[in-house]
Amino acid sequence: MKITKQLPFLLTVLLMTAISFSSCGQATSAEPWTANQLMPPSELAKMINDKNASQPVVLCIGPGAVIKGSIDIGPAQEKENLAKLKEQLSKLPKDANIVIYCGCCPFAHCPNVRPAFQMLKDMKFTNQKLLNLSTNIKTDWIDKGYPVAKK
Repeated sequence: MKITKQLPFLLTVLLMTAISFSSCGQATSAEPWTANQLMPPSELAKMINDKNASQPVVLCIGPGAVIKGSIDIGPAQEKENLAKLKEQLSKLPKDANIVIYCGCCPFAHCPNVRPAFQMLKDMKFTNQKLLNLSTNIKTDWIDKGYPVAKK
């Protein structure tokens, strides 16, 4: 008798738990990149500082190329800059080691990283990374003394 009275409550708890886990999975899969495609800034800085390391193609898809050796595409939220990005990418092999970055703000608010990373996916690149600037370029790159472009 007790189980019968508790059954609606248990079913409700079970349903709500299933919905919670379902929505957690959707939030994670909404980004065009995977966790493995996020590159720590320290890793890129180490590569840039090592003259013997294979150097990736580093593309700035934000407001200004700050990182040493990076190519300034411009904010990827703008159609003309996405066209510039597509043109630049069309010159590269599909397995090129590519790192993109913006650094204007955290990813949750950034208007540039998603369209640029989605373009890499759409163009079938296989070795692309997004520089994991969790705060911004100043905090996560410049303030750490990593290599910057000379003005």
